[in-house]
Amino acid sequence: MEIDHKELVSIRQVNIQSVNKNETSTFLDTLSVEEPLEIRISYVSDDIKIQKNISVTMRTPGNDIDLALGFLFTEGIISSLDNVLDAYAVKMNCLSEKQNIVQVDLRENFIPNLMQTDRNFYTTSSCGVCGKSSIQSIKTVSPFINSTRPKVKIDASVFYQLPEKLRSAQSDFNSTGGLHASGLFTLQGDLLLLTEDVGRHNALDKLIGKSLAKRSLPLNEQILLLSGRASFELIQKAAMAGISIVVAIGAPSSLAVELAAECNITLLGFLRDNRFNIYHASDQTLIVTA
Repeated sequence: MEIDHKELVSIRQVNIQSVNKNETSTFLDTLSVEEPLEIRISYVSDDIKIQKNISVTMRTPGNDIDLALGFLFTEGIISSLDNVLDAYAVKMNCLSEKQNIVQVDLRENFIPNLMQTDRNFYTTSSCGVCGKSSIQSIKTVSPFINSTRPKVKIDASVFYQLPEKLRSAQSDFNSTGGLHASGLFTLQGDLLLLTEDVGRHNALDKLIGKSLAKRSLPLNEQILLLSGRASFELIQKAAMAGISIVVAIGAPSSLAVELAAECNITLLGFLRDNRFNIYHASDQTLIVTA
């Protein structure tokens, strides 16, 4: 399968007025683009070709194929890249000429797991689990849940350098200040992969989708850094990809901590100013602090 990773326009400049006390000035401001993306799948069941609209998510254009693959994988609808025949942007004949639909064609004889789609898959950039009918509907099962994880020892100083490395690599954030990021690092602190999006769950789906396309899952020998807080859904997505170390610059939620413990994921939060909190430490990870 050949995947086109052509970047779309992710930032836009607009004329605005700035008010500072009694003075008003006009200048060109740079904004993060937010547009809807529809994710569709097609598959054959009982010799009948079925096309199904799975999700509409508000995202920052770019890496849309990765986003679609990552979303389908982390929702448990597909279990590997081998389930996918092709993935492509659907060209629409409309005035805006936008390519805001991604179609994923599944291989013959593979039936997608649609048990989790008993909800309206409309998600916004601020809330990745809007419309979930119940907490049970987002407890997908990782194909790597029983895979062997290597035992690792990491010096705390490795974590301290990650936020600056992430921020330095965020080209769109530096222009707009309005994007979330997910960064994948080696255990030595080297940046392997960075994805950005106006939605933090989209940024992670893009990272996981790109890794899925490269057949590099599970990501159990890397560190995932989240530019904001760690929500339940982000930990769930990390667990689906076999990630065993998640670090957040912001705070985790209570349910995120519970899920990290359940999935034996090392979860760190409030990583800033050479400090962090350990909310759960897996038995495969030793963090050296002295």
